[in-house]
Amino acid sequence: MPDRPRLLYLAYYFPPSRASGVYRARATANYFAEAGWDVTVLRAPDRFFTDVVGSLDESLVATVDPRIATVQPHLDFFPWEQDVRRFGAFRGNFPFLAKRVHAWKQRFKFPDVYNSWGDSAVEEGLRLHRERPFDLVLATGNPFSAFAAAYRLGRRTGRPYIVDYRDSWTLDLFTNEDAFPPGHRAWRWERRILEHAAGALFVNEALRTWHADRYPKAADRMHVVLNGWDPDVLDSDVLDTGGPAPGADRPLAYAYVGTITKVQPVKPLFDGFARMAADGRRPGARLDLYGHLGFFAGSQAVLRTEFGLDDGVPDGIAYRGPVAKADIGRAYAESDVLVFLAGGSKYVTSGKVFEYMATGKPIVSVHEPGCAAEELLAGYPLWFAPGSLDPVDIARAMAEAGDAARRADPAIAAKAREYAASFTRYRALESFEARCRAIVEGGRR
Repeated sequence: MPDRPRLLYLAYYFPPSRASGVYRARATANYFAEAGWDVTVLRAPDRFFTDVVGSLDESLVATVDPRIATVQPHLDFFPWEQDVRRFGAFRGNFPFLAKRVHAWKQRFKFPDVYNSWGDSAVEEGLRLHRERPFDLVLATGNPFSAFAAAYRLGRRTGRPYIVDYRDSWTLDLFTNEDAFPPGHRAWRWERRILEHAAGALFVNEALRTWHADRYPKAADRMHVVLNGWDPDVLDSDVLDTGGPAPGADRPLAYAYVGTITKVQPVKPLFDGFARMAADGRRPGARLDLYGHLGFFAGSQAVLRTEFGLDDGVPDGIAYRGPVAKADIGRAYAESDVLVFLAGGSKYVTSGKVFEYMATGKPIVSVHEPGCAAEELLAGYPLWFAPGSLDPVDIARAMAEAGDAARRADPAIAAKAREYAASFTRYRALESFEARCRAIVEGGRR
């Protein structure tokens, strides 16, 4: 190309956000910048991370390529505002009327609570496009107001746009049922967006197939771009083949690393671990939980109580709290067996599974059978699957994984890491970036 192609990337959850999808967005922006694209990211305003969700990771900002420009389109905080000093005269004096007026206006907006940000993203995108035209618009959801903004920008500028489903919109991943009733506006919007898009990405084949069946006119432009692991998250110590095996003189250390939510089978895990520990053949075994409790600041106390993390867990289980990005490698290094704890169905992969495999350590699955991650784990030589969420089955799988960790066969560990090496995020993005270049080149001819 004679000039650097320009990408406008609509990624609401972008550093300093610590949301589960932020690593995919970060890697995408960084990869395109390193591949020679001029990248501008439209993301959520800082106040959303500090005042609404109450969670962020400032250390992630330093991992964003400095060549990437970031813009924070305006967001109407009406749905989340709790501080009466910010209400304004109308809402302050007539709060119930103000709420009714706001609800009435939403009937004519995109069906997403973030639609004001989507509107602002369109305005910012058009302003930036007038200054220096973009070649391609890419949007990642959720929120799916980003998809609507990409559609509107595509129509207004004539530029192609692509949508990236790192999450599902109209499919409930935990029930495998439609997320909206028949006739809901979301269905019309999704059809409109997909049928006009230059492409749509999905994190696994099951999700791609579901959408292809639902929207056949767009099926030929639907592709799978897997999640992956980030080499800058795992330091060399974790991937080193050295280090002592957990012999009989050292208790086994099991670990879960990741966000803990109410949709995960936490209690079956606790029961299974307790049953394994009770047989006495792995004395002193412990289960460490590393990560945030939920995605919002207010969820921590609720989940601590629900899972009994203060005083109701079996012996040997400990909640270690959030782990800074720089310390994730240490958490893995201090563990012998990793527990892949996931909620959801056959449509759920989870990005954490790639990071787990990169360590070369034994992995125990604790999730509903048929999870999409099983397709990836099936090729991993140190995967142990209970086959159900029965504590008896979980205990057996955890015991087998612990025994494998003690054997510490270096040849098997090497095969495990070799398998995982093909699943870095950048490897997953290679063909997608090439496809984007072809789209832009075709439009320039």
